[in-house]
Amino acid sequence: LDQVPGMVWAQLGFTVALCEAFNQNHGKGGTELVDFEPEFQGDFRNNFIDYGWDKLTPENKLKKRAIELNNGRAAMMGILGLMVHDKLGNLSDIIPGNV
Repeated sequence: LDQVPGMVWAQLGFTVALCEAFNQNHGKGGTELVDFEPEFQGDFRNNFIDYGWDKLTPENKLKKRAIELNNGRAAMMGILGLMVHDKLGNLSDIIPGNV
């Protein structure tokens, strides 16, 4: 993380702030860019990308959300494992090549 340039951190901060600003009133009846009421917390579809979500049954929606939550947890654990091995100094044993 020490090798990441300051402008990259600035761009990341700006992007996060912009996303938060556009979604601050999301689902609270505030001034929004589109007329959309989310089904659950974290539903940021905004009526633009659906991929057939509205056609699923409530049971299938709950199952898909659980699958997505578990995939996110697995990804976080994978990144955590890489960070631990990076600090231990044996990351090259896990990822071959010039790491």
